Amino acid sequence: MTAVTVKVPMALRPLVGGRAETAVDGATVGELVRRLAEDHPELKRHLFSPEGKLRSFVTVYLNDQDIRYLAKEATPVADGDVLSIVPAIAGGSPEGSTPSTGPTPPRAPGAMIPSFSPSDLRRYSRHLLLPEVGVAGQRKLRDAKVLLVGAGGLGAPAALYLAAAGVGEIGLVDFDAVDLSNLQRQVLYTTADVGRPKLEAARQRLEALNPGVRVVAHGERLTSENAFDVLRPYDVVVDGTDNFPTRYLVNDACVLLGKPNVYGSVYRFEGQVSVFDASRGPCYRCLYPEPPPPDLVPSCAEAGVLGVLPGLVGLLQATETLKILLGTGTPLVGRLLLYDALELKFRELALRRNPHCVLCSSEATQTGLIDYPAFCGVAATGGESIGVPSIEAEELARALASPDPPLLVDVRERGEWDISHLPGALLIPRAELPERVDEITRAREVVLYCRVGDRSARSARWLLDLGFTHVRNLAGGLHAWASRVDPNFPVY
Repeated sequence: MTAVTVKVPMALRPLVGGRAETAVDGATVGELVRRLAEDHPELKRHLFSPEGKLRSFVTVYLNDQDIRYLAKEATPVADGDVLSIVPAIAGGSPEGSTPSTGPTPPRAPGAMIPSFSPSDLRRYSRHLLLPEVGVAGQRKLRDAKVLLVGAGGLGAPAALYLAAAGVGEIGLVDFDAVDLSNLQRQVLYTTADVGRPKLEAARQRLEALNPGVRVVAHGERLTSENAFDVLRPYDVVVDGTDNFPTRYLVNDACVLLGKPNVYGSVYRFEGQVSVFDASRGPCYRCLYPEPPPPDLVPSCAEAGVLGVLPGLVGLLQATETLKILLGTGTPLVGRLLLYDALELKFRELALRRNPHCVLCSSEATQTGLIDYPAFCGVAATGGESIGVPSIEAEELARALASPDPPLLVDVRERGEWDISHLPGALLIPRAELPERVDEITRAREVVLYCRVGDRSARSARWLLDLGFTHVRNLAGGLHAWASRVDPNFPVY
């Protein structure tokens, strides 16, 4: 006989002792399913009709193939195969019906429903029906405190669902105002919020969604000086940052304070999710001991991001947070979940604690917080700070109108160029500079520009190091040009 793992869906788990999977012996799919039904008689009527035929609303997969397109129940199985039972589910229960979730577990001492108001019972009724949540679990959520570092693409959906779930206190760390470009993905805000501080708009939205939730605003940049004080009161920290210095700061503070860190990141069409909890698994530094150079991994503002991607990653972060607070399920500790939106595929990779991690191993040498901008090499990304002469937008406008204008070099990507560019500019994306440097004359002054001035500053630095002498960077990039020279110039 061949032993095959059978994956049992949640709807049928109460009929097999609550197990998510079980091992069954058999030579064919039909033998496996019938033996499973014999071992668990209550399951039989869900899988087979009175005539003994496999029900049409139950689909069976062998590995990732529907057996209806193989040899059906006669499909042979082999060692290591996985059989998945996939029944149709409606997505909810009709009003007034009782879901079939098995025997009702005894109520824990003190878990009395009167601890919630009638409106609370109505609001959280779908939670209260779940044996894994119930009254006791909803109390845990009500008493919990969660900090979201960043109220942007990841923090926005996470905050909405944590508030809807009834997490009692939600802290938000952010110091930005709502920009029109945020609205493509940051669903916490509306067009009417443009220009408002994010924390002000977020608090109003979350309290309107659930008046029982307390929103605590931390309207300052998270730094090594204030991180411990900000993070210490919270049970779980959700990392919704968009830069490496803050990401390493959040990780290190969580490790040193013993807090679980629910990590998420996005790039164009790809996302990552994990839970870093040094008390029972690796930390972020175990995965990435050192950050990439600041010019190697562009931000979403430079590379772009599909608007729905942060929504999905943020919801996964909210899911992991609720599981941690409820003490149910298996959190993503020691696992990295990768998501490819273009292929609509998830992959899971195993993470291991680094035995030589400077922060969370027995050999740890770091016992406090450090200078994170310096550690990540971003303390010197501005033009002046890396020795690059700059030119202001107004001065560039006058120079372009002169008889001997400078050569403009646009170092953005082709898609950005198509949105808008300065007349007469030469497009050489930054990555192509080494191959196309001969197109840049040394006989004229050269002015490089990009969206906000960072990429062009680093490009100018590279040209200066190569021996160019008359090179300047447009301070503030095209955003400065639009605000100071041409208010009708399209920016993004």
